[in-house]
Amino acid sequence: MIPVLDFTRFSGGTDRDGFVADLGRAARGPGFFLLTGHGVDPALQAGVFAQADRFFSLPLGEKEKVSILKTPHYRGWAHDGLESLDETSGQKDRKESFNIGFDMDPGDPRVLAGEPFRGVNLWPDLPGFRETMLAYYDAALDLGVRLSRAIALDLGLPEAHFESVFHEPLAALRVLHYPPGTGAAGEIGAGAHSDYGVVTLLMTDGEPGLQVKPRGGDWTDVPHVEGAYVVNIGDCLMRWTNDIYVSTPHRVLPPKRQRRSVAMFVEANPDVVVAALPGTGEPKYAPIRAADYLQSRLDATYNESVG
Repeated sequence: MIPVLDFTRFSGGTDRDGFVADLGRAARGPGFFLLTGHGVDPALQAGVFAQADRFFSLPLGEKEKVSILKTPHYRGWAHDGLESLDETSGQKDRKESFNIGFDMDPGDPRVLAGEPFRGVNLWPDLPGFRETMLAYYDAALDLGVRLSRAIALDLGLPEAHFESVFHEPLAALRVLHYPPGTGAAGEIGAGAHSDYGVVTLLMTDGEPGLQVKPRGGDWTDVPHVEGAYVVNIGDCLMRWTNDIYVSTPHRVLPPKRQRRSVAMFVEANPDVVVAALPGTGEPKYAPIRAADYLQSRLDATYNESVG
């Protein structure tokens, strides 16, 4: 149900048309696929997990110094129970995370003006943490841009159609830690939701828990393939494609052991207008700025006021 696609078929030129066709089927069907051959350095991937472990093991007081509640730009540490990804259920997610956005200079005019999503990142006092996370942010964003070329071709667009929309993006990197489940009634790691952006590139540590619910189907475990990314279509891209692509609900069950994951939410630049792409038919949605769409989704997620 969730196919495994080897990106070297596209990047290496051995089977570009076949890869594009397979990606298109996955994007229209389950909305999820596993991606191997992506070219992201395994040592960098391992370094991100190691730095995340260092951060989440810090005393509470140290993590609170970089709390997401101290900034309106959704950056920093989000404590256990802060988010409700399934905003209709009343369940609070049982996880903590650390969020990193597009890195900006404190003196940037957009930062000084307080523009939404245009703040500085918050960093813990951990040697190597900032450097590792920013290197990974760049590598994962680059993968998202490379993947967008195949997406554009599948949609009958020029290969470079999306490349200009990701140079100063809303993209967010999140490292996540789920404690072992307690067995309490109604407990959830992350509530049922669909992602907000263009595509999500997810690394997991192999601990089970992630499930998807394809249209008309039941909850199904997402398999783990060592080194591969779990890739899923986000709501923004579904809207952009006029519902040709599918953004599929998913959730994380309380794990038996601690679970760690690293999610790169590939988003467009704030001022990009998301409107039905050429060739996708009569528009089903009104055009909207990417930043306005993202804000509307985040407002429903947090149990406490951010910033």
